[in-house]
Amino acid sequence: MTTLRRILTMVLHPPHLKRTGIVALVVGAWLSVFNEGGHLLTGPWTGQLLIKIALNVLTPFAVANLGLLSRQAGSESDKRSDVC
Repeated sequence: MTTLRRILTMVLHPPHLKRTGIVALVVGAWLSVFNEGGHLLTGPWTGQLLIKIALNVLTPFAVANLGLLSRQAGSESDKRSDVC
């Protein structure tokens, strides 16, 4: 199986996707309120603001998935080193 396919399989696995999605929504909401709170309350909601909110959610989603992938890669290398 190619590396990209293995990564997509792991990231899109429903339990993993649920966990990383929840992390992304919680942390993304916090980042949006913290960074853009004034704009969210006073408006107007422009396209630029919506892009910032989307990036506030996508960033923790990417970080959570990188953590998941690095954990998986670490456990695989640990298994290989135990055999040798």
